[in-house]
Amino acid sequence: MTEKKDTMNVVIGIAGGSGSGKTTICDMIADEFTDSVSVLHFDDYYKGYDEKTFEEKTRMNFDHPDTLDMSLFAEHLSELKQGHSIEAPVYNFVTYERMPETRKILSNKVIIAEGIYTLFDERIRNLCDIKLFVDADSDVRVLRKIDRDVRERGRSLDFSTKQYLCMTKPMHDAFVEPTKRYADIIIPNNKDGVVMDMIFGYIRDLIG
Repeated sequence: MTEKKDTMNVVIGIAGGSGSGKTTICDMIADEFTDSVSVLHFDDYYKGYDEKTFEEKTRMNFDHPDTLDMSLFAEHLSELKQGHSIEAPVYNFVTYERMPETRKILSNKVIIAEGIYTLFDERIRNLCDIKLFVDADSDVRVLRKIDRDVRERGRSLDFSTKQYLCMTKPMHDAFVEPTKRYADIIIPNNKDGVVMDMIFGYIRDLIG
C-alpha cells in the first residue's frame, strides 16, 4: 500500500455465470481504455484449504460462494479504489492451491472487478460504480466452461461434465442468477454494440 494516486477511480463490477462471456466484456473495456484499466479477477481469490488432500479437494464444491475469500477481495478492491496498489493472490486451478507468490496490481482510473460472484457480496457491490451482468444461455455457458476446464485446468471431459451438472448449474441457479437484480446493466451474450457504446460513454463521463 505504498503507491497512491490523487485520482477518482471508477470501479466496474462484471458478474455472470461461468462461461457467460465476462472475460470478453472485460477485455473490450480494457481495449477501449488501454493503460487506464486494472483488473481484479475473483478466480484468484479461492481459499487454499491447505489442510485437505488433493483427492479431498477434487470432491469439494468450488462453485459455492463460501469457497471464495470475499473479505480479502472486498479489502483489495477498496484499496485499489482509494488509489493504493495491492498484492493479489495467485491460484492454481490444476492443483487447487493458493500459491505462495502474489501478483502486484496497481491502482488505475478504471478498476474492473470480474467474477461470477462480483454482485453477491454487499461490501463488493457497494464499491462498484457500475454493476454489469453478462447474460448467456445455459447451453452456451456449459460448452464454454467444459472447453476451458479441459484445455486450461487439467480436467477430464467426464469430470468437467459431472461437475457442471452436480455443482456449477445448481450453484448458478441458487446464487449467481439471483444477483442479476443488482445489476445496473444486463449485457446480452451477443455483446450488443449499442450497450457497449453506452457503457464506454458512461465510463468516460465518470473519469472526466
